[in-house]
Amino acid sequence: MAHTPFSGIVPDDRLYCPQYDMWVQPQANGELLIGATAFGVFLAGEIIAFTSKPKGAEVDFGRGMGTVECRKTVLAVHAPVSFVLLEGNEAAEERPKRVNDDPYGAGWMARVRPTRWAEERGSLVDAAVYRAHVLKIEPEATFA
Repeated sequence: MAHTPFSGIVPDDRLYCPQYDMWVQPQANGELLIGATAFGVFLAGEIIAFTSKPKGAEVDFGRGMGTVECRKTVLAVHAPVSFVLLEGNEAAEERPKRVNDDPYGAGWMARVRPTRWAEERGSLVDAAVYRAHVLKIEPEATFA
């Protein structure tokens, strides 16, 4: 079966964690929205289940903030920054197709209060740097 290269979007209005293929979008109130990038979803394959940690969970950078189940495996979703979980996306848990179809919108995974934002923000990259990261892994990738 021939490989189909990644084709998708990398919005300019958020920051990215290339290590875990996650996005972070700062909110005006100091909170963050977090989700998997379209490229991360592409690498995982179709997501058939998503489960978030419980509300109030304290999660350190790189630790599991939930899980996604794909056709062949269950994967930990790694936190791109340290935080206290304010809310997991229950709608995405009930309908994980949202994570596949709209990872930057209705498929967000967590609303959080960052705990080490000043130290960890510098490890995140902008959209241009993240696109270059994707192209290193997937040279034939295209962006809308």
